[in-house]
Amino acid sequence: MKILKFGGTSVGSAERMRAVASLIQNDEPKIVVLSAMSGTTNALVQIAEKLYQNKNQEAKELINSLHDKYKQVVEAFYTSTDIKKKAYELINNHFEHIRSFTLDLFTVHEERAVLAQGELLSTALFQFYLEEQGIPSVLLPALNFMKIDENEEPDADYIAKNLKTELAKYPDTKLFITQGYICRNAFGEIDNLKRGGSDYSASLIGAAADASEIQIWTDIDGMHNNDPRIVKNTYPIAELSFDEAAELAYFGAKILHPSSVLPAKQKNIPVLLLNTMQPEAKGTIITSQSKGGSIKAVAAKDDITAIKIKSGRMLLAYGFLRSVFEVFERYKTPIDMITTSEVAVSLTIDNSKFLNEIITELKEFGQVEVDTDQTIICVVGDFIAERSGSGLKIFESLKSIPLRMISYGGSKNNITLLINTSDKVEALTRLNDGIFERNNGNNA
Repeated sequence: MKILKFGGTSVGSAERMRAVASLIQNDEPKIVVLSAMSGTTNALVQIAEKLYQNKNQEAKELINSLHDKYKQVVEAFYTSTDIKKKAYELINNHFEHIRSFTLDLFTVHEERAVLAQGELLSTALFQFYLEEQGIPSVLLPALNFMKIDENEEPDADYIAKNLKTELAKYPDTKLFITQGYICRNAFGEIDNLKRGGSDYSASLIGAAADASEIQIWTDIDGMHNNDPRIVKNTYPIAELSFDEAAELAYFGAKILHPSSVLPAKQKNIPVLLLNTMQPEAKGTIITSQSKGGSIKAVAAKDDITAIKIKSGRMLLAYGFLRSVFEVFERYKTPIDMITTSEVAVSLTIDNSKFLNEIITELKEFGQVEVDTDQTIICVVGDFIAERSGSGLKIFESLKSIPLRMISYGGSKNNITLLINTSDKVEALTRLNDGIFERNNGNNA
């Protein structure tokens, strides 16, 4: 059994969905996980925002606009009159459901139900196309087996048990279609795995099904050594380890959801990053093996806030850092980077929702300084296996750029730097010129 996940761009139009259908036509047993069509989730978020603001007329206009888009998709997608009729009935029912939320109080529970509509629509429309083409397949509702617990973490045992129950209903079927992103919560309500969660769905489903391989299909040919939107002459990395891929995903590589590596790593299932637009491209394979001896890639994470706590109480004291960390724990705010000295600790966060409350509590320990508009630069590779000199390459490349923080040694796979966001483009460009050998695209 293989898991194939296709992102929003890959199913962004009738033409793209036809291309996906051609990619999955072979005799290998597979589960195809689909995102919402590109632009749909953003539109649904906008609709939800208007409903929260009681701007119901504006919400209706946005709903009608999105509905019209889907009518155009139906018209372009099918040739069969019967299938086209079924598709129109489907989208009309979904959009009437969305419109029903303009008639009453809008809460977070309704918001989650609205946001789920994108994946429910894309999978049903795709299943209708397979039916029209005479391709045997079954639509598996993700809400029947995907679940998060009371801590909003995936319930792996529940997912495995219920997915196998669903699959067992169709012993002769080799092709299954299901939704990414959506799930139920501990109370049985419709919920989701947060933005980008379709990758996570695919990895969780792969682990639950003991898949032989997980394929993540996007609109770029694998994970690149640098951000191709900013830097010229980047290239796809042929091979990465799970740890290297996780570091890159967490610190800004947009092609992969940060959480999606762990379930695959735990079951040692290879993950392939492939390009729907260029299916012949080799892409990137992620496994437990690391091809050592090189710096692999650079990633950047924006919207970082740096916090420094200076206190004489730190000197020769124990328990100080624990007290500081407990502040962040109380506000469920993860810390990305940390450096310490005898009388100060600097750290970074990427979620500033409770920043004011956190600062207020930290002031009890000493003087607090806050820097916003920061960016984390993460340089990833197998630095223990590599000969000496990797640090020199990195810092020589960035010699003209002020470094706010440096973290090295927490992992054998990365060196992490904090810079002003205004220096990001220059930093990525200089690193690309300074640490990667030219024409190295075939090396990992």
